[in-house]
Amino acid sequence: MKALKPSARENKRYLFVKGKNLRKNIEKAILEFVGILGFSKAGLSWIKSNKDGAIISVNREAVDSVRASLAIYPEKMTVEKVSGTLKGL
Repeated sequence: MKALKPSARENKRYLFVKGKNLRKNIEKAILEFVGILGFSKAGLSWIKSNKDGAIISVNREAVDSVRASLAIYPEKMTVEKVSGTLKGL
């Protein structure tokens, strides 16, 4: 299979999130706020997760909706930093 051109690839942004039970809560928050279609458009993928926090990657166009969904969720989750590269975090 031929690789995609850089202009056809999805642009990702990396978010550093702090909170408790992140693996379960982040997915629930996004599903409740934007639904299944918004969840698939966000293109959520897990980069790294430990006791301090988690690094997730989302589609560039969906960063605002992901941040909003994490802000209104009852469990406390905060987005500490957003970056275009992993090294920037």
